[in-house]
Amino acid sequence: MKPGCLIFMCGVAMAGSPPDIFLVTIDTLRADHVHCYGYQHVETSALDGLARDGIRFSNAFTPSPITTTSHVSILTGLLPSTHGVTDFGVPLPPDRPAAAQLLKARGYRTAAFIGSVVLDSRALAPGLDRGFDFYDNFPKSSKIQSRWGRLERRGMDVVRHAESWLDAHPAGPHFIWLHLYDPHDPYEPPPPFPQTYDGEIAYADRSLAHFISDLKRRALYRNALIVVVGDHGEGLGEHGEDTHGIFLYDSTLHVPLILKLPAGRAAGRVIDAQVRTMDILPTLLEMAAASAPERLDGESLKPFFSSADPSIRIAFGETDYPLSFGWALLRSVRAHGFKFIEAPRPELYDLQPDPAESANRYEPWNEQVKRFRTLLAEIRARTPIATGPANTVSAETIAELKALGYLGRADVGSATNVPAPSLLPDPKDRIEEQNLLHQAMLASEAGRKSNARQALQKLLRLNPDSYAALRQLGEMELLGSEYTAAVQHLERARRMRPEDADAAFNAGSAFEKLGDLDRARDAIESSLKLRPGNLAARLLLGQVYLELKQIPAAEDQFRAALLIQPESIPAKLWLARARIARGGFEEAIHGLLDLSQTDRRDPALWELLSTAYRAIGKTAEARQAEATRLLYDKH
Repeated sequence: MKPGCLIFMCGVAMAGSPPDIFLVTIDTLRADHVHCYGYQHVETSALDGLARDGIRFSNAFTPSPITTTSHVSILTGLLPSTHGVTDFGVPLPPDRPAAAQLLKARGYRTAAFIGSVVLDSRALAPGLDRGFDFYDNFPKSSKIQSRWGRLERRGMDVVRHAESWLDAHPAGPHFIWLHLYDPHDPYEPPPPFPQTYDGEIAYADRSLAHFISDLKRRALYRNALIVVVGDHGEGLGEHGEDTHGIFLYDSTLHVPLILKLPAGRAAGRVIDAQVRTMDILPTLLEMAAASAPERLDGESLKPFFSSADPSIRIAFGETDYPLSFGWALLRSVRAHGFKFIEAPRPELYDLQPDPAESANRYEPWNEQVKRFRTLLAEIRARTPIATGPANTVSAETIAELKALGYLGRADVGSATNVPAPSLLPDPKDRIEEQNLLHQAMLASEAGRKSNARQALQKLLRLNPDSYAALRQLGEMELLGSEYTAAVQHLERARRMRPEDADAAFNAGSAFEKLGDLDRARDAIESSLKLRPGNLAARLLLGQVYLELKQIPAAEDQFRAALLIQPESIPAKLWLARARIARGGFEEAIHGLLDLSQTDRRDPALWELLSTAYRAIGKTAEARQAEATRLLYDKH
């Protein structure tokens, strides 16, 4: 998120009572970068210690390479196509119960502590807080300028929030979920950790070690049920993917999974059989003796506690994220030592001789291909038709997504109106575009505008018709006051996606700055036809009408703005300006005096009052208003 994670659970087993359960997820953690999985370039003492005290699953797989989607699969035990949360901002359907609800019904006290706004239950992950007594969402404050606290929390902050909650709620049983986002890019751990992916993993492990120590201090560790799992991995340039979300190779689907049982049962056991992250919820419910929902795609891991499970567990993979770029979605099946990826150019890998998935052996008549396609068809046949609301995220939320390096489908327009997804471009042919867009968004968030511009310009040389690049570059030039360049990029984007309200509004903003009022009016009116409730567009269109001396039309727009947001101070001030422009001085004064009861400190209010008073000959009142303006100007 781009996504990836790790889960940690802990329970105190008391005779006749369910255990405490602590769930910790570490984002973007691929299995082959953990020391106990054979990696020698980073120390992960906390994870290694859990593996010694528990069961390590060497072949665990997530069904999704996206943070929100993968977490919902962990918490519901369902495939993405079953639970339906396949994009940012899509609500968890009310008929898909998750871990907190199911454990709360068993008598658990429940709390969640997240490390990224991408899991904030008010915007990007609606419904994920269902069943939690406390869900530690991010504060909504425009005053927070730093990435830390606005978009992310350091792992140690997440841990301390959880420890404070435990201090205040000592009585159990508890179900606590911790989400450590640190390994997600950009890779910027605090000193003394190196500014690398491995450095982030080492820091996340240190945070986890702090939490484990706290559990031991509370005498909770020995009898704890602990599960550690990555929500997805990271591409790190393999198959051309820098981060994650687009492809379904093992680099982003193979995750660490460690489960420590109460009282040290099965300590040091290693299981090589293939399992899935959606097997975690059924395991928790069985261990807690809690009722399970009617539909689960996962199975309990309990058969592995004492012996190898003879059943074959098929690992499915799903990603709709390529649709955000106008490319085909992907599906995969992993079983019997083979991996099949359904794509416009399908892929089949024999994993034993080719674990890196480098030699595509696909042939349409291959028996493995036929079996895997049948399995995918069965999944599609039993996938429920979505009936819930579509994702509708605010402009502020979209900005948060971009700051985290993600695009939403609104950035490229719908790509689902083609006869079949297979007619869309294969992501393999376009992955460098995604890498460059990702680089540009993170560079822009970090204030490195020139790096962002270079990445977008490089992308346009690669693909001159990249709508996402044109729009991003146009918005960047607009913010940088390069209005001519902004118009050029945004108008090209509008021709490609005339249904994009934001591109039209931004083009109108650039035209207004250039003094091309007729084209500004036309662009903003086009935007409002697509999104009538856009307050900023109503205000700007009203200002354009004022500049065009079309006063009644301007007043109409400012009144419309007040219907959208009745307490909007800018709308009230602009309405006063329009009234003054047509000679409605008494009307303007009345509105401004009403406004002064709630917003006395705005110098513009008193300047407008002074103008209106002078126009009707009330010089004493005008002088008083001017004096008040000067007073607030100084402050």
